[in-house]
Amino acid sequence: MLFNSFIFIFAFLPVTLTGYFCINRWGKFSVGKVWLILASLVFYAYFNVSYLAIIVTSIAVNYALSQCMLISQRGWLRRLCFAASLLANVGALAYYKYFDFFVININQAFGSDFVLRNLLLPLGISFFTFQQLSYVVDSYKRTVPRYNLVDYALFVTFFPQLIAGPIVLHSEIVPQFADPANRRFRYENFAPGLYAFAIGLAKKALIADTFAKVANYGFATNVSLNTPEAFLVILAFTLQLYFDFSGYCDMAVGLSRMFNIKAPNNFNSPLKALSIREFWARWHITLGRFFRLYVYIPLGGNRKGEFRTCLSLMAVFVVSGLWHGAGWLFLLWGALHGVAAVAYRLCHRRYDGLHPAFRWLITFAFVSLAFVFFRAQTMDSALGILGSLFSFEFGPLSASIMEAFQLPFDLLAGSVPSLTLAAYAGALALALGFRNTYELTEAFTPAWYRSPFCILLLFASIMSLSGVSVFLYYNF
Repeated sequence: MLFNSFIFIFAFLPVTLTGYFCINRWGKFSVGKVWLILASLVFYAYFNVSYLAIIVTSIAVNYALSQCMLISQRGWLRRLCFAASLLANVGALAYYKYFDFFVININQAFGSDFVLRNLLLPLGISFFTFQQLSYVVDSYKRTVPRYNLVDYALFVTFFPQLIAGPIVLHSEIVPQFADPANRRFRYENFAPGLYAFAIGLAKKALIADTFAKVANYGFATNVSLNTPEAFLVILAFTLQLYFDFSGYCDMAVGLSRMFNIKAPNNFNSPLKALSIREFWARWHITLGRFFRLYVYIPLGGNRKGEFRTCLSLMAVFVVSGLWHGAGWLFLLWGALHGVAAVAYRLCHRRYDGLHPAFRWLITFAFVSLAFVFFRAQTMDSALGILGSLFSFEFGPLSASIMEAFQLPFDLLAGSVPSLTLAAYAGALALALGFRNTYELTEAFTPAWYRSPFCILLLFASIMSLSGVSVFLYYNF
């Protein structure tokens, strides 16, 4: 089920909210949690009912092994449970996400003919696997309390963060559900939550999906592009991904807030970054935290010399690239960011001495160009787009690319190029010149203009849902 769908907005969300707070009002707090777990499983199974067995099995196995680690006094048994849990989680992720990738490359390398499974990637498996891995590791270290099965299942399945994050820690969400103050409907949380949801829905439906049309055209076409067209295509994907993921994070934060749960910030205006280090401190914050805590630090972090630190950084970014997708282009994208992160670490004093505007331009250009490998289906396609950009062939924008950019407020045909440039400028202004939704939500106070603004965003977004599309991070 998509956040940006009629069934979610007009059926699932109001029924789930009403049921949860009504049950709590009757004093059945454990039943309220079970209601939310069942609703979240319905939300998940709506995509494909076969996914249900995967997530339920994952929860049962991880909970059982974690409890064994927490109560066992035998070191060998704890180590065995820890190894079994790692094998189960990483094995499931490798099987569903990377099996065909490995088989394809083995067949190409050795001329073998192993059969592909053509496995359908279960939605959210990368997210709920990492979320449970954090609990497993902390259970082995015995730094977590013993939660009951209901609390653990709710921690994993809570629908606002189930499919595409944020990757929350148990300590961030379980105590909030246990807080008696959060069991009743609270307008002071519902209002900013609805506000954040409306902004996120508008980002996805009105902005991201509009730029997606140009990006899809540019990366799918067999016709060579000139330099201005390649520039618009690359920038279109950067803006599409930015507003798509930003919109999802806004909606996830807003939905959580409606249930009186404050989810961690996962997206902090990354296009404002002045360095690659700052970019990753702002982009997919909870994923970066996971890799820092459970990959970078165990590899030595910055405690074992400069060379070891640089190797650890490269490893984190290569793993991050593969986490985003089973393909060499994702690995290359991660490696490029790793090289940039290492370069910044080695040269940051000199780099930080540059003018902020120049540092922003370098960071933005690198991120946008690297996204070409993230988006392209083949290396030839990626190199073709970049080759077109640096061909320095200037000319008018083709009618095809203008037709791809179907603005939701089309006017006269002759004004489309100017409207297109205005849309790019407006989107960049929103990304760079204003406070982000998390900041707006944290500083939210009732005001006369917020209600009509929220209603207008919801109305405009809902009216455009005939062209509903999946969030890009659902694919990861």
